[in-house]
Amino acid sequence: MNNDLIPAAVAARVPVRGRDTSGMFPVRRIYCVGRNFADHAREMGAAAPASKADRGTPVFFLKPADALVTDGVAAYPPGTQDLHHEIELVVALGADAPAGVIDPADADALIFGYGIGLDLTRRDLQAAAKAKGLPWDIAKAFDESAPISVLVPAAEVGALAPRTLSLRVNGVLRQQSTLDQLIWDVPDILHELSKLYALRAGDLIFMGTPAGVAALQPGDVCEGALDDLIRLDCRIAPPR
Repeated sequence: MNNDLIPAAVAARVPVRGRDTSGMFPVRRIYCVGRNFADHAREMGAAAPASKADRGTPVFFLKPADALVTDGVAAYPPGTQDLHHEIELVVALGADAPAGVIDPADADALIFGYGIGLDLTRRDLQAAAKAKGLPWDIAKAFDESAPISVLVPAAEVGALAPRTLSLRVNGVLRQQSTLDQLIWDVPDILHELSKLYALRAGDLIFMGTPAGVAALQPGDVCEGALDDLIRLDCRIAPPR
């Protein structure tokens, strides 16, 4: 028996391929990387680095763990007329990072597996906040803003760089890129995140989206894929 004054929220959990419901992945935090493909940075009106030396620092934001959608149905959110899709590689950490800054060479030891997800974005709210120089959390960190696939253990995925990430909406290809086009790859991102946060088992990292982001409407069907290895099926439902 505990002394909680209200019932504690149940931790968000993501299915793992090959495991039953007793083998779910409990989620602690969701970190997200902005503008991590040069083509997407340009389509959002930002400069893309000409070389690795010109990258500067990555852009980070967070979503709440309970924004995850694992049943394939995300409701069109309130407060927006311009909901956008952003297909992303998702990295799942299965071990706590040691104290201090992670060496990129040690990053793989922390990774449990990978999935793909949609970073749903209220683009009109984001644009309005940017125009005023204000934070744009309300554009990213809302209910049901993070549909996600099952997670696949890292050993089954292998090398990421040659794999192709894609999204079709109602059968039409909208986004596609190989992961070697990431400005900051997975070891780089874990290194940079560890300068700012204590990374722990249960953390997810949405790695950024390629060009081709566009609007979604209720009834739209999204089909995300990482080659033929991981698939994400998601339907945008009417507002709740």
